[in-house]
Amino acid sequence: MYQEERLMAILRYLEQHERIGVQDIVEQFKVSRDTARRDILKLEGQGSIVRTRGGAILPGSARQIRSYQERLQLESEGKRAIGMLGARFIQDRESVMMDASTTVRFAAEKMESKDNVVITNSIDIAAVLADKGNVSVKLLGGDLDLENRYVYGPRAVQMLSDFHVNKLFIGACGITVHGLFSWSEEDGLILREMMRRADAIYVLADHSKFGVQLLYRVAGLERIDVVITDEEPAEEIQDALRANNVDWIQATKHLAKEDATE
Repeated sequence: MYQEERLMAILRYLEQHERIGVQDIVEQFKVSRDTARRDILKLEGQGSIVRTRGGAILPGSARQIRSYQERLQLESEGKRAIGMLGARFIQDRESVMMDASTTVRFAAEKMESKDNVVITNSIDIAAVLADKGNVSVKLLGGDLDLENRYVYGPRAVQMLSDFHVNKLFIGACGITVHGLFSWSEEDGLILREMMRRADAIYVLADHSKFGVQLLYRVAGLERIDVVITDEEPAEEIQDALRANNVDWIQATKHLAKEDATE
């Protein structure tokens, strides 16, 4: 394949997946890492992409946040697998916090544990769990972002200060070697306070979130305990996770192994 053909194929991939890593190019097109990096540099020079750590995104992708309903409709099987595996880490009678991520919503849908207390700022997650009948749900109060279906603001942050839970499950708009990032300060402040109130922190994030640095830095990687994702992170992300004692699990592979042993 000539370079121009490969560049067009990379752009088509980005339209479907929003982000591409150097390793993705290596595996998809059977080229060396040096060739993959040259392709990214050329596309950047043309203004077709924005280079990130370990890969590239389309211009504006880092700033464009789809509405909650759009994100639900676009969720992949990989994100559903992440949610399913996340739910398996919740034990009976544990107290849990959940943010308003659509991937975390899948975890809520797949919960089979009993006698849990769940604190959330997501009106949809609260509704999902209320239908289960064996979960006590505490919905934070405050200002309602109707488009993104969550509660935020000073009152919500103040309410969080009254709680302490066994486990926290949050999504991520961006994860780099420098930490966890959110698209807005309002969302980031809620996430930061949630992280202060949990013994163990699970980040549920698909591969498109890796290497994406956004407006608000929520926390460093050292604050995270486990990352559950759908594809293997880029090598530099893996190195950073190991350096900060963060475990990462590839949900699809883990679930396949579990199913094979049953």
